[in-house]
Amino acid sequence: MSVRRRVDRPQPSDSATRFPDALDARLLWIAGVCVLASLTVTLDSTVVFVAQRTFITVFQSNEAVVAWTMTGYVLALATVTPLAGWAADRFGAKRLFIGSVLAFTLGSLLCTMASNIVALIVFRVLQGFGGGVVMPIVMTILAREAGPKRLGRLMAVAGTPMLLGPIGGPILGGWLIYAFGWKWIFLINLPIGLITIALAAAVFPKDEPVPSEAFDLIGVLLLSPGLATLLYGLSSLPAHGTPAHPYVWVPVTIGLLLITGFVFHALYRTDHPLIDVRLFTNRVVTLANAVMFLFAVAIAGAGLLCPSYFQQTLHQTPLQAGLAVIPIGLGGVLTLPLAGALLDKHGPGKVVLSGIALVCLGTGLFAYGVARHAAYLPVLFTGLAIVGLGMGCTQMLVAGAAVQTLATHQLARGSTLVNVNQHVAGSVAYALISVILTNQFNRSENIAAAQKLAFLRDNAVKSGAPVDPAAIPRRALSPDFAGSVLHDLTHAYTVVFVVVFVLTVLSFVPALFLPKKAAVSVRVPPHVDMPARAA
Repeated sequence: MSVRRRVDRPQPSDSATRFPDALDARLLWIAGVCVLASLTVTLDSTVVFVAQRTFITVFQSNEAVVAWTMTGYVLALATVTPLAGWAADRFGAKRLFIGSVLAFTLGSLLCTMASNIVALIVFRVLQGFGGGVVMPIVMTILAREAGPKRLGRLMAVAGTPMLLGPIGGPILGGWLIYAFGWKWIFLINLPIGLITIALAAAVFPKDEPVPSEAFDLIGVLLLSPGLATLLYGLSSLPAHGTPAHPYVWVPVTIGLLLITGFVFHALYRTDHPLIDVRLFTNRVVTLANAVMFLFAVAIAGAGLLCPSYFQQTLHQTPLQAGLAVIPIGLGGVLTLPLAGALLDKHGPGKVVLSGIALVCLGTGLFAYGVARHAAYLPVLFTGLAIVGLGMGCTQMLVAGAAVQTLATHQLARGSTLVNVNQHVAGSVAYALISVILTNQFNRSENIAAAQKLAFLRDNAVKSGAPVDPAAIPRRALSPDFAGSVLHDLTHAYTVVFVVVFVLTVLSFVPALFLPKKAAVSVRVPPHVDMPARAA
């Protein structure tokens, strides 16, 4: 007897009829508006990092409290990012984009009005609620408007300024604070935000009506606090130096339990989860997110290490250290356009593998230069430039590949998944690299003596009294003390750069299985009645 059952039948790609092959002016305008928003959010994070010492002085606070201007912002991002996919489907991508940029801009305005450090932290959290939605909604808009055949090239156009953003942020922040005062690191967001909103209203296509979807309240109560507590625990690890500290393992454990509960809820308890973890049944989504996580941990770790290394061992100023990493951005700008075109024509597999190989080569060369205490030119410069060339073939393209094969109705949730992955990877990188470096420092009696001597000198400057000779560590009186400290610093940084190299190599494993053919887009598969074969 024959029965009828419902099956999901993939439909032919609509890319040929809906999307032209060329990057037309309309699409470039949309990309430009998206870049303006995402670049502003990216710059804001790095600019505030530069302002930490200024906040301590202006608000008469301490490092632990002032650090919450960054920690609170990151936790706000983690809390609100999971909501972006549902909100984009519920309210429309255009409305959500304008609303999130407006919230970020208003948060920036409030930051300029902060009269104490507590107010600044609160306003930074409000700013983070807006900024946390910007990045996933930008990716959703770009993927929807480009289609699978143009996404690689469009990601190249949009990614070029964003590669330069983290490098230019410290330089811009230092200049604004020096020339105009700390409030201008937030005031500069106001005209940019208003211009972005006006352009989005004029350029973005009108939101199409979509069926109303139930709000996953249980998912929100599980995932948002789960991510926030997990990231808080990871961010606390460097300060306490061990995962066994209650301020580390308690929030990390709670966060992992809540996230595990969300996964169970999303798989078995709801038809419309906040983030659809069933997207991982798509092989490309799983592989791309795995590559992205490992690669992001490595690159974020290198980004933390390089400025610190330049300042501690090459005795560069913060501005000089910021300028020293410019080759990474320039290298990425050179390869990203070509890599984007290759992604559209041949898929992500070969391009991403080439990029990871270049990053491994550059990281290995840089680690060799660190071990040999080489001068910046030519070894360290060349290593950073090669890393940049590899990043141009990897970072933005893996993010594009993660959503390239998704159906239209899956793009918002897929983009949210990518951004959550990046947030967690960044926090893991910060915790991992900081702990390894701190442990290396703690093993060195020379570094400990140098840190104590620096502390004594700082106190002497503040009090106006000379350093007490009896308090100076005996080791610091040795004639070869400076050379011994430099040797131990070099060894510590070499160990951590080797860890970064190993993490980059590990990203090869999932990258080997990425598709090496151009992506084929599939519309939302309708449920159709198909006759089953007779038993």
